[in-house]
Amino acid sequence: MATDPRDFSVVLGGPLYQLFRKAHLTGDALELVRQRLLLIVALSWLPLLVLCLLQGTALGTTVAVPFLRDIEAQARFLLVIPLLVGAELIVHQRLRFVASQFRQRGLIPEDARPRFEAALASTVRLRNSVLAEVAIIVFVYVVGFRLARSQHAALDVATWFATTDGTLSPAGVWYVYFSLPLTQFLLLRWYYRLFIWTRFLWQVSRIELRLVPTHPDHLGGLGFLSTATAAFAPLAFAHGAFVAAWIATRIFLHHAALLDFKIAIIAVGVWTLILFLAPFLVFSPRLAQARRQGERDYGPLAARYSQQFEDKWVRADAPGEPLLGSSDIQSLADLANAYTVVKTMRSVPITRQAVIQVLGSTLAPIAPLALTMMPLGEAIKLLLGILT
Repeated sequence: MATDPRDFSVVLGGPLYQLFRKAHLTGDALELVRQRLLLIVALSWLPLLVLCLLQGTALGTTVAVPFLRDIEAQARFLLVIPLLVGAELIVHQRLRFVASQFRQRGLIPEDARPRFEAALASTVRLRNSVLAEVAIIVFVYVVGFRLARSQHAALDVATWFATTDGTLSPAGVWYVYFSLPLTQFLLLRWYYRLFIWTRFLWQVSRIELRLVPTHPDHLGGLGFLSTATAAFAPLAFAHGAFVAAWIATRIFLHHAALLDFKIAIIAVGVWTLILFLAPFLVFSPRLAQARRQGERDYGPLAARYSQQFEDKWVRADAPGEPLLGSSDIQSLADLANAYTVVKTMRSVPITRQAVIQVLGSTLAPIAPLALTMMPLGEAIKLLLGILT
C-alpha cells in the first residue's frame, strides 16, 4: 500500500474504479474521461430517450410532462452526472498536490512522519473499501428507492415515467431502478470521498506541524491549502445545476417565481461552502496556537532590538559609526516587517477568493433564471447602467 504523498488520491481507487480499469475505461491516472462520460450517459439517458420515443412520450401532448421537456431529468443525466464523473480527474490532481506539500515544505517533523504516513495509508484503505461502496448501493436502493416511489405516487399529472396512480412506464422502470440510483450513487460516493478527505486533514492537524509564524502567506506555510478549492468547482456547479433544474421546473410548469425559492438558493450556497471549505477549519487551532507562540517569541525580540537601537542611535551622545549606510536601520525595518506578518497571521485557512469561487460555481447555473423576472433586454440595460 503506497504511502508516498505523490501517489495519494481520494478518488483513484474503489470497486467502481477497478471496474473501469478492467473495462479499459481509465488508466492509472484517470485518463479516458471522455469514454467514461459517454458510457455513463449512454446507460443512464439514452435508454430513457429510446423507450420514450417508442411509447410516444418523448415530446408531444400524450402526457403532461414529456421526457425532452423534463428539465430536471435532462439536467440530471446530461449535466450533473458528467460533472460528477469529470470532476474526478481535477480532484485527483489538486488534492494529490496538497498532500505532497505537507512533506515538501517541511511541515511534518521527522518524529511525526510515521503518523503522517499512517494517515495516508488509512485514507487509502478507506478509499479502496468495497464495503463502503456496497453500503452506498444498499442505501440508494433501500432509502432512495422508497423516497422516489413516494414522490411518484403523489403525482397529480401523467409524466413520461409514471401515471397519476404511480404506475411506472417502461422508461420509468429504467429510470427508477437504474438511472436515478446511478445518480444518487455517484453523489453519495463523492460525499464519502469528502468524508475521508476531511478525516485525512483532521489527522494531519493533530500532528505538531512545523508552522512558521513569519511565513509570507500569513498562514504559517499552509497557504497551499487554498489551491484545493478550485478542484471542487465542478462539484459545486453540479449542486447548483441540480437546484437550478428543480427551480426551473416549478417556474415553467407551475408558474412559480424565482424569489419563491430564495431559501433554497441560500441553502445550497451554504451547503457547498460547508461541504468544500469547512474541512480546512481543522487547522484553525494549530494556526491560532502558532500565532500566539509567534507573538510570544517575536514580541520580546522586537522589544530588545528596539531598545538597543534607541540606546545606540537616539540616546547616545556620539554614536561610534556613521548613520548613513548603517545596517541597523535596515535590520529594524526587516524585524518590523516580520513582526507585522506575525500579527496579521490568519487563523482561518480560507481565503475570500476561495469563498467567491465556491459560491460563484454554485450560483452560476441558477443565475440565468433571473431572466424569468425580467426580459433579457432590460437586464442588459440594467447591467450597463450599473457599470456606467
